[in-house]
Amino acid sequence: MKFTDGFWLMRDGVKASYATEVRDIRASADRFTAYAAVKRVEHRGDTLNSPLLTADCFSPAEGVIGVRLTHFAGKRQPGPDFALSGAPASAGQVRRDGAVVELTSGALSVRLDTAAPWTLSFHDAEGREVTQAGRRGTAFVTTADGAHHMSAQLALGVGEQVYGLGERFTPFVKNGQTVDMWQADGGTSSEQAYKNVPFSLHLSPAGAYGVFVDHPGRVGYEIGSESVGRMQFSVRDQTLTYYVVAGPTPKDVLRRYTALTGRPALPPAWSFGLWLTTSFTTQYDEGTVASFVDGMAERDIPLSVFHFDCFWMREYQWSDFTWDPDVFPDPEGMLARLRERGLRISVWINPYIAQKSALFEEAARHGYLVRRPDGDIWQWDLWQAGMGLVDFTNPDACAWFQGKLKVLLDQGVDCFKTDFGERVPTDVRWHDGSDPERMHNYYTHLYNQVVFELLQKERGIGEAVLFARSATAGGQQFPVHWGGDCWASFGAMAESLRGGLSLSLSGFGFWSHDIGGFEGTPDPAVFKRWLAFGLLSSHSRLHGSGSYRVPWEFGDEAVDVTRQFTRLKHRLMPYLYGAAAEAHRDGVPLMRPMLLEFPDDPTTRALDRQYMLGPDLLVAPVFTEDGDVEFYLPEGTWTHLLTGERVRGPGWRREKHGFDSLPLYVRPGAVLPLGADDERPDGDWADGLTLLVAAGAQDTTVTVPDREGRTAATYRVTREADSGPVTVTAADGGAVPEVREW
Repeated sequence: MKFTDGFWLMRDGVKASYATEVRDIRASADRFTAYAAVKRVEHRGDTLNSPLLTADCFSPAEGVIGVRLTHFAGKRQPGPDFALSGAPASAGQVRRDGAVVELTSGALSVRLDTAAPWTLSFHDAEGREVTQAGRRGTAFVTTADGAHHMSAQLALGVGEQVYGLGERFTPFVKNGQTVDMWQADGGTSSEQAYKNVPFSLHLSPAGAYGVFVDHPGRVGYEIGSESVGRMQFSVRDQTLTYYVVAGPTPKDVLRRYTALTGRPALPPAWSFGLWLTTSFTTQYDEGTVASFVDGMAERDIPLSVFHFDCFWMREYQWSDFTWDPDVFPDPEGMLARLRERGLRISVWINPYIAQKSALFEEAARHGYLVRRPDGDIWQWDLWQAGMGLVDFTNPDACAWFQGKLKVLLDQGVDCFKTDFGERVPTDVRWHDGSDPERMHNYYTHLYNQVVFELLQKERGIGEAVLFARSATAGGQQFPVHWGGDCWASFGAMAESLRGGLSLSLSGFGFWSHDIGGFEGTPDPAVFKRWLAFGLLSSHSRLHGSGSYRVPWEFGDEAVDVTRQFTRLKHRLMPYLYGAAAEAHRDGVPLMRPMLLEFPDDPTTRALDRQYMLGPDLLVAPVFTEDGDVEFYLPEGTWTHLLTGERVRGPGWRREKHGFDSLPLYVRPGAVLPLGADDERPDGDWADGLTLLVAAGAQDTTVTVPDREGRTAATYRVTREADSGPVTVTAADGGAVPEVREW
């Protein structure tokens, strides 16, 4: 939110009170609290009729420093709050040196000079300033409507670029943007977002750091916009807490941030295969579904998951979790027949209960639906007629909702697409007394958590997976997330990728999107180009709105492209699942912006039309019908995975690709484990394993995971010189896989 009118003036009706000088410090061994006057105090009379701002500085985890700013401490705090791990403020160490007080936690410290004008300055292990909250950096602000805001500003260094803030489809680098954390169902072509995460990753020539604003409600960001040299964030509250997260690399930042907010669960290996859906408003029944499955088999396209979208339930009754008996008279038998063909089953759900559903009266009677302040059930006709909203702050409502889903699991369903969860009202009261403004964004976290925990209980820890649309900070624990409603166009394909890359820099390890686009019917060229992109993503789903997405609807070549890249992804599973295990273990995403792997190469910092798939595969989707593509290769000799062509970087390249190809380059010095089984994603990866040794590989250790993400085999690959022979040894002295050199 903007408060100023240019550099000198305030906007009409706005009054800002900035921390100006320190009046007192209270320190313990592991934290300190500073009390700041909002004006210069020349004599005792200046202490009257004037506020103090309180700044608590503490550390919940190594390399993370928290700052809690407070004006009035007596405001009731009903929640919800983000669940953070780590010791509550015990990881730091305070020291005082004359007028300077300093809190240090690992590689990060915050200093406050009590004899100087108010400045909280953050420093790395080398003593270099990372950022600071100086003049106007700590404040409370009142506006013409009587609202009270807490505000902070952190300095942006020369050349510093800002990323993340959730799945945002606006430009990848956030400098110059105004961003509001507020869940909305706005598609992929607007500034609104399904996944709002108040975490930003900062990269400058001096290194990387992160900033997490610990507020689940609306957070207003001005990123080098209102004040071009600063990032401002503000909340409508009496308290604002933020954390600065140490680097020095972007990966280090994500490791620390996800240790604080939660690491993603490891999705089951079968979920990395191809998902096919009925699409959204299309006509379908068991015969239609069978024809799709048969069609894929007849065309030799492996299929892993079949998804039933919303009309598996009766119209006007979403969600009642009951199969439409007129369309699916034998759901248990149908699901059994699909499972006999080796398929997993996904069904669409949402947290809304339509008035026509029999569950509405049941939920209303037991108090499981959100109510207005006057006690009436909150309802509207947008989406479903007379729908209510399940109150997941009520433990009994959570158990009731899980009970309805368990019936589906017992019928043979494996997982759920947890759609919606963004349009959450604020003119309501919640069962646990939560603040409606804070609950608006946080609701999706409760929704996905309830469903994910049921899957873990009923299917097992390693078998739980969602296809979720909305999320906030911490939601990465419940994968997988997909990019929402995009148009069937090259432009929407590019904006979807921007959103996914922003989400990956917000702590989310796994992400997908609707191959071919959701709205409208894609041109065959769009569909075929999107196939390669989609099947070289974390998870891969064919889905649309009013038209089917079976590949033969788009021509024989689309069938060939689907087959080729599905089978390629299956062969890549020993490599991909190792990267997935890293996301689960360390918080480093599977799909990685180039800057994550090459932070010291300035050219990579704005790249948003290419990415690294795991640490060693560069993917540059083609966004044109004629196959022209421009992309960047960092330093070294890169090898094209499909052709074996070697290309030296650094430098920009222009290439032309048919629909069966795209820039897909193996990193210099990498050794890529490649499976022999291209029929399924969860086969025996060790059987027929090949190690692809790229140019520059000289002394490399390669691990191959099992389907629990643990290390199943380790190989050491050595070569004395660039042109010398390759030697491979197994760590356990066992058999050595086939080696293929480029």
